[in-house]
Amino acid sequence: MVRKKRLQNKVSESKLTLPIISLYAIGIWVLCGLIQKGWWIQFGSFFLSAFLMLLLNNTNALIRIYSRMVSSSFLVLSCAACFLFPFLSESLCQVFIIASYLVLFFTYQDKTSTGLTYYSFLCIGLASLCYVHILCYLPVLWLLMLIKLQTLSWRTFLASLMGTVTPYWFIVSWLIYKTDLTPLFEHFNQLTDIHRPFDFSLVNTGQIATISFITIIAIIGTINFWHTSYLDKFRIRQLYGFFIWMDLLSFLYFCLQPQHANMLIYLMIINTAPLVAHFLALTQKRMTNIIFYLITIIVFTLTAYNLWMSSSLF
Repeated sequence: MVRKKRLQNKVSESKLTLPIISLYAIGIWVLCGLIQKGWWIQFGSFFLSAFLMLLLNNTNALIRIYSRMVSSSFLVLSCAACFLFPFLSESLCQVFIIASYLVLFFTYQDKTSTGLTYYSFLCIGLASLCYVHILCYLPVLWLLMLIKLQTLSWRTFLASLMGTVTPYWFIVSWLIYKTDLTPLFEHFNQLTDIHRPFDFSLVNTGQIATISFITIIAIIGTINFWHTSYLDKFRIRQLYGFFIWMDLLSFLYFCLQPQHANMLIYLMIINTAPLVAHFLALTQKRMTNIIFYLITIIVFTLTAYNLWMSSSLF
């Protein structure tokens, strides 16, 4: 007996969902001040990130049916955090992180893939030029390469190190030519900027509300995936495990150092989008349909609130 499709399934499987969500995202950008503020590079980075999320889904078949919910969820969650639109460094960093995932996942169970590993961590190095604290994720990425991707060997480890430091080779060469290494020291000196853990006075209401919402739907997506993961291939289970651990560690990082909330929201959106997309596209119970309505109402309410607060700030 074929179960009747609910609204969440119709939305998830519709070919119109992504184009409509894209138009919605453009509207949010315009309302937030795209034209008046001239945020064209950030806007380009935003849609490049969405396109890379689309490729990430297509090349890895993250959802076992036809669905564009990964990129659609990414766009909707990013619009909910519209107060991040003006930040150029963080938006570029997000592009490089997704590109790193895209390349790294091709190395699955291939411990000789030094070339792909190099290019993946080259993206990590470029991301760290935009936001140096990305380097804190290196041990985590190596551990996930070992456990989830099963690709860590001494060759791929060295390739990852070389990829990470490559952008700095060029920067150092240029600074030596300019006979001024001060910018490099200032860049790495940011790593010593440590605040008190759980000091949430450093973040505003919009940041707290956004990261709380993303955390809640990440938990929903994680529980659902654990409950139904036996239906997915082993490789897909490993990739989702990668997303779940990166999400969890980003949330813990936020709790320990809340001053990095903006960058961590970007990272959590990347890792939460596949989880919530998997939940919305592959469940079709009455309760999950109710959750779909609640998520929709909350995300649009949160977007409206952050949009209103952003217009007040800018």
